[in-house]
Amino acid sequence: MSDEAPDETERRLRGVIAAAEFSVLDGVWSFRESPIDQPPELRRDVLAVVRDEDSWSSLAPADVSAQETFALFSFHFPPDVDNSGFDGWLASELKRRLGTGVFVVCGQNSARGGVYDYWGCPAHLRTEALGVITGLRGGR
Repeated sequence: MSDEAPDETERRLRGVIAAAEFSVLDGVWSFRESPIDQPPELRRDVLAVVRDEDSWSSLAPADVSAQETFALFSFHFPPDVDNSGFDGWLASELKRRLGTGVFVVCGQNSARGGVYDYWGCPAHLRTEALGVITGLRGGR
């Protein structure tokens, strides 16, 4: 965790986004629900699975029945980079610039630097979100 002034945080997080390995996932994605006693099948195309007390939710390529679809982006962060505050910062930037909320699914892969994030935004805003992220990665 960093103890820094807001302008220092902004500078640091712009460095984090520039240094991160960034990719755009093809296609559109959606959440699928299943009852708690029927966990989803873990297939190669299922990106994430989470549950609450009542149901399972899996994130996978959207099918024709999907009611809400998302574009997905991923960030793998370099080891030893302080990315604290990154999710809140980028979510705020996307909300301010595009008016949209986002969701973030985090994981850990020690062989690729540690923490990674998958970001989802409404599928119809893929191009605009990519423009914001690309701009931030380039210092704008």
